Amino acid sequence: MEHALLKDARSHMEKTLEVLKSELAKVHTGRANPALLEDVVVDYYGTPTPLKHLANIVAPDPDMIVVRPFDKSQIQAIERAIMQADLGLNPQNDGQIVRVKVPRLTEERRNELVRLVKSRGEEAKVALRNIRRDARERLEAQKKEGGLSEDDFFHLREELDKLTHEYVQQVDKLVEEKSQEMRTL
Repeated sequence: MEHALLKDARSHMEKTLEVLKSELAKVHTGRANPALLEDVVVDYYGTPTPLKHLANIVAPDPDMIVVRPFDKSQIQAIERAIMQADLGLNPQNDGQIVRVKVPRLTEERRNELVRLVKSRGEEAKVALRNIRRDARERLEAQKKEGGLSEDDFFHLREELDKLTHEYVQQVDKLVEEKSQEMRTL
């Protein structure tokens, strides 16, 4: 049975990995992806609201995103929010839907985004190591209180290191896949 401390660390590491996946999905790769626009904030009757709550967002083509507002009266607000989101996108509104053509990435922008992806990966690794450090501190405290024998302490510490290494490898794999995807477009 897995020790409660390891279970807790695994849970936190899994959340860190999910956050990284979510952040990487939002990085513009030159390919149309609805995740690019989902979190754009629209002023909906004075309330800042994510676009995903106001419209259906789909990518029918590799270079086009179509936004179908649930409330057609908000089409100008949606178009304005996409322009102000500083994503380098130029939305076009036909009164019913908003079409967003996703431009090809320049080599310079592509390299900039690869650096951003690697930076996000490093941040995730730091978070994983901080989780390991916190778990180690709690192991030390349990050992000092007499709740853990020396053997259990070293075994759990070893398991924690293996767990951290496993998640760091997953982060490296995600970053490499995303970087590769960006280089091959």
